[in-house]
This record gives sequence, structure tokens and C-alpha cells, in this order.
Amino acid sequence: MAQLSSPWYIADVEIPSRIVLAPMAGVSVQAFRRQGRRFGAGLVCSEMVSSCGLSYGNERTLGYLRIARDEHPLAVQIFGSEPARMAEAAQMVVAAGADIVDINFGCPVRKVTKTGAGASALEDHDLACALAGAVVDAVDVPVSVKMRRGVRNGSLAALELGPKLEAIGVASLTLHPRSAQQMYTGTADHTLTAELVRRVSVPVIASGDIGDHAGAERVLDETGAAAVMVGRGAQGRPWTLRELSQGSAQAPDRAEVVAELVRFMREVVREMGEERSVGFLRKFYGWYLRGLDGAKELRVRMTQAPSVELAEAMLLDACPEALPLVAEAERETALLPDSDSDRLLDLPISIYGGG
Repeated sequence: MAQLSSPWYIADVEIPSRIVLAPMAGVSVQAFRRQGRRFGAGLVCSEMVSSCGLSYGNERTLGYLRIARDEHPLAVQIFGSEPARMAEAAQMVVAAGADIVDINFGCPVRKVTKTGAGASALEDHDLACALAGAVVDAVDVPVSVKMRRGVRNGSLAALELGPKLEAIGVASLTLHPRSAQQMYTGTADHTLTAELVRRVSVPVIASGDIGDHAGAERVLDETGAAAVMVGRGAQGRPWTLRELSQGSAQAPDRAEVVAELVRFMREVVREMGEERSVGFLRKFYGWYLRGLDGAKELRVRMTQAPSVELAEAMLLDACPEALPLVAEAERETALLPDSDSDRLLDLPISIYGGG
């Protein structure tokens, strides 16, 4: 069994660890991805980008193509139901700097599936192969596909589709072995992941219920997957990535949690601007502060704050011992590529709720 901290490849792209930070709509903004790389994710992924939005030149959609120099290797995930538009979108994301183009065949959200995209492609293998083939033919970087097991409970559609995708040139597959019907309920059945590994020769990424080092190692061992994908477990908990990559389960203290949240808040403001950041950050306050003394009252006050600056002041007032760590983080951030220098357009907030 490979170590989680060891490198691996998707075609010719080297991934420095076997931990992949999942594409999550409304979450996987640049600040989240850069944080993920800093805490040990070998590969980070953008949230899903509409191929139609890119094709139409929608300014809000084009904002997803803002890529910083310290994010690489990076996969940009696209979705759609028209091969020509998917090919065009793939070329655009590669031109913007994506190392890998990922195709979403897993999103269970109705706004996406009703168009024939996302998980609905698992029911139409001719369409799925046409979409993936168009992308493979359009770009010279590896193409990966993220799938659920199928639309309905008990479906084995992903196991049937996987070899077909490999045959047309897809370089890696990610399987979240829940159905679209399940959404995020129940447990991920990684016996399906093991079966997919047996059916294909390209690397398979195991997604679903990956929460700690021992569990991730067990999934790799039992399935033969090349890597694991972490999603909800990293929301407000970047230390999960550190624990996975290093095997150390040392929990952060209150000051470290607060300092990391402040750093994330400041990075989001640099990226999105103050106005958009106010609403976007509200869900993160609860994710970071859960389990801390006085968290509920503090979260309520922060979510009601009219500015990120005021929310930060409330946070540091509640935990002044975080101030030295915040200052240290600012010094470290100053040495990184300036996110403003990588701005293409204002980054939008996803209108979709799944991924």
C-alpha cells in the first residue's frame, strides 16, 4: 500500500501526495484551494464550472478561471451536456492554467441533472462518452472524470461506464460510491471502488467518508485506489488534510483555529472583495468554530456582522491569544504570490448547491 504522503501520477502530471481536495460548489474558491495545498493536499480542484457559461462568455462564470501560481497542480472541473461546448470549455480552462480537466458526472442537484449534465450522464453512456471524448480530443492535458455509482440506489452504472471512459482516453476516475438519490446520506460503499479499480488500469480516486489517516489508509488498502478525496471533512477543518498527510492526529488549539480562520477570511476578502465576502463567509464561521467554548454565541454575532472587518474584530476579541499567530500568518502570506496579480475577473459565488 502506498503512503498517503507519497507522490503519484495522473498521466504525466505528478501529484505530490495521495490526498485530493474535492471540488465543492460554493466552497472551493481560490482561498480554500490554496489553504488545502498548504495543509497537505496533493491535488486541489475548482468547484464545477458551467461549460455553457464559459462558451457564452458569462463574466461571472469566467471568474472561476482565476488561478494562482501556488495552487498547482490544479484540476478545474467542468459540466455540461453538449460535447462541442464541453470541448470549448476545456480549452478555456487549460488556457487559464489548469493542469487537469475534470468532468463532473456526479452532481445530484436538480438544477444540473435536469439539463442532462452531472449524475444524469451516468444513465446515458453514449452521451457520457461523447462528452468525455470531446474533451479528451480538445486538450493536451490529462482528463479525469468524477462519478457517483449511479442515479438510483443500487445502481452499478459507474462500474459499466468506467472502462468505456478509459477506452476513449480518460486518464483518471474518481468514484463517490453513493447514488445521486442518496445525496450524502448513508455510507459510501467502497466495495464498488475496489471493483472499479479491478476493471480499469487508470488511477482511481476513492471519494466518500474519508475522515482520518487510519480510515484513508484502510480505503487505499482495501480498494487498491491510487488516492483518496476529502470533501466535507475539510470544511473549516484544514487540519484534517494535515492529519491525513502526516499521520499526526494532534488537534489544533483555540488560538490556532482562530488564527487560521482570520487568515482564511482575509484571503477571501483579497480574492472576492468585501461585499461578496460577507455572505460567502457566514457558513465558514460555523464550520471553524464548532466545538469551541462560546462558539454558538460568537458565530451568531459574526454572521450578523455587516462587514468582515467587524466579524474579525469580534473573533480576535474573543481570542486575543491568536494575535501572534495572525501576525505570523501575515508575514508568511506576504511571501506568497500576490493573489491580486492573478485576478482575471471578480470571482463569483456558485449558484449551485452540490458537487
